[in-house]
Amino acid sequence: MEDRPDLTGIELIDTVRVQQGEEYYRLGNNSLQKNQYGLWELYVEGNPLERGLAIGSLSQDLLKKQEKAFMGKLDDFVDSPQQKKFLSKVVKWYNRKMYLHIPEEYKQEIYGISRFNSHDYDEFAKPYVLSLYLHGAHDIGHALSDLMLVGCTSFAAWDEHTENGQLLIGRNFDFYAGDTFNEEKIIEFFNPDSGYKFMMYSWPGFIGSVSGMNEHGLTVTINAGKSKIPLIAKTPISLVTREILQYARTTEEAIAIAKKREVFVSESIMVGSAEEIKAILIEVSPKNFGVYEVENSSELICSNHFQSEAYAEDSRNQSAIKNSHTQQRYDRMKELLAENEQLNPEKAAAILRDKKGVEDKTLGFGNELAINQLLAHHGIIFQPEERKVWVSSSPYQLGAFVAYDLDEVFAEFENGDHSLKSIDSLLIKKDPFLDSEAFKNYELYRKESREIQHKIQQEEEISEEKLVSFVALNPDFWKAYYWVGEYYFQQKNYKKAIVYYKQALRREVTTLPDVEMLEKRIKKSYRKI
Repeated sequence: MEDRPDLTGIELIDTVRVQQGEEYYRLGNNSLQKNQYGLWELYVEGNPLERGLAIGSLSQDLLKKQEKAFMGKLDDFVDSPQQKKFLSKVVKWYNRKMYLHIPEEYKQEIYGISRFNSHDYDEFAKPYVLSLYLHGAHDIGHALSDLMLVGCTSFAAWDEHTENGQLLIGRNFDFYAGDTFNEEKIIEFFNPDSGYKFMMYSWPGFIGSVSGMNEHGLTVTINAGKSKIPLIAKTPISLVTREILQYARTTEEAIAIAKKREVFVSESIMVGSAEEIKAILIEVSPKNFGVYEVENSSELICSNHFQSEAYAEDSRNQSAIKNSHTQQRYDRMKELLAENEQLNPEKAAAILRDKKGVEDKTLGFGNELAINQLLAHHGIIFQPEERKVWVSSSPYQLGAFVAYDLDEVFAEFENGDHSLKSIDSLLIKKDPFLDSEAFKNYELYRKESREIQHKIQQEEEISEEKLVSFVALNPDFWKAYYWVGEYYFQQKNYKKAIVYYKQALRREVTTLPDVEMLEKRIKKSYRKI
């Protein structure tokens, strides 16, 4: 992979940030500060390199923390320096041509940021190259959706379906790369020297867009589709959507940008347009392209399968509908929208926080059949015609949704006013579930689930009392019973294993392959008695 972008004729700017407060930094007219909800607000302007250097300088501590959180996940997969060295060679070979598919503008921006990355992972890849790798990591996570790292759900509504007839869009971004990865979240406001001003909700060091809106009220959000494991990296999908956000003001312009880029995973891009008062889905994959628009309706739903005619006969897409949880989340969203006529931002937040299944079935907490899987990096709500956006605060999408008016934010930043920008009067309060015993139990369940899985792997003993109390933390979730069944199976206590596997089957099991897996475990246990 090429070491660096072309910087011919570009002057480097002063990159020494000035600390204005405990969690407030300035660099020229660029700034980074933390609001009262624990979210960072970043403003950058200028040419690509200037923006990158400003992002890197202002957020240098966050960059290193995020890099450590992401790279630390490697330890889950490799145990030795030799294995890491081999993995580094594999990643280098896989990403060998990615730079050919990334616009020079974004390579310059990434390069500027990478000047402030650590050198802790130089043996794996130098900072700039590693930064490019990490912009493709989101795509790899989507490509590995068979392992279900993602399961996003989004919707758009307008005309008779919203309180004021205006376009309203809501989405959950269910990308998970560990709890530490989700700790530092950034609301980014970009004022580039070319294209349109825009905002994105993201994480440190990442310039791609997974959720964003520009000054013309054009929005983008992405949902993973069913992908083959790609053989070579091309354009990361988040850089395609970033380009749309920066350079499109209509759905037609968005389609034109998406068409000219080669991607290496399958993805649905929901594009909302304030000018057209509608939303569409651009469905891209390495060998296909489709656009889906609703007919005779003012409501659009997206989970993790394609809906355009271009994918009507696609076997992978059909498999996703049949064998994953995408269709059930789609159906649940349809139910919730039908129940909530005259949508407004508060109702949208309640939908994004919904934890039940189709027909209000109890799923247990953390089930991927739910709109709210208690896993999300964030939830976000747009009112494009008014240039308003609400972003969730931690944890998941349960914290308060903080509101911003894009027109006001950019006017103030450009005039040199860098005070905190959220609008308190439009705040959507935190979910009461956060203060419940059930939520505390769920967080403890997550912790103990990891511990039990580790002990199963290490073939360590677990007391019966511990296993019973573990299930009681999340008694409606099938996986709680499954893991206890796995423990007893490993301990050759097949009768108890059968009991727990059967209990798991009595709950709402996430996918058809999960049901088949449990049935096979039961049959195997009977054979061993």
